[in-house]
Amino acid sequence: MAAKITYGDVEVGTELPTQTFPVTRATLVQYAGASGDFNPIHWNEKFAVEVGLPDVIAHGMFTMAEAIRVVTDWVGDPGAVVEYGVRFTKPVIVPNDDKGATVEVSAKVAAKLDDNTVRVDLTATSAGQKVLGMSRAVVRLA
Repeated sequence: MAAKITYGDVEVGTELPTQTFPVTRATLVQYAGASGDFNPIHWNEKFAVEVGLPDVIAHGMFTMAEAIRVVTDWVGDPGAVVEYGVRFTKPVIVPNDDKGATVEVSAKVAAKLDDNTVRVDLTATSAGQKVLGMSRAVVRLA
């Protein structure tokens, strides 16, 4: 794969298409199986509440992975992401119902850097609260 977005076609302020990602308890169980992270705060409501959480919460790394999909879908190549980091600011609370939760992610080009790279700043929210802070990716464009 190669990046489908060219450096010359991007300006600071370019907005990437916003995406909304559903998160259900089933999603968390599937992620736990894939990642090996079976911490009960991600699937056991009783345990989550006992340790002071409002309910079961999504894995931080799952939330981080969903957010970067906005960038990889835009650029067309997951390998174009050369750096990515976030701060976990609030948990994604996932109720035990048919709807679950959603994570809404928007992003924009914040800086044009050297070597055909750009810095993309992401905003991820769930239930109206910012769940990732300082979410930034450096992406190599065509």
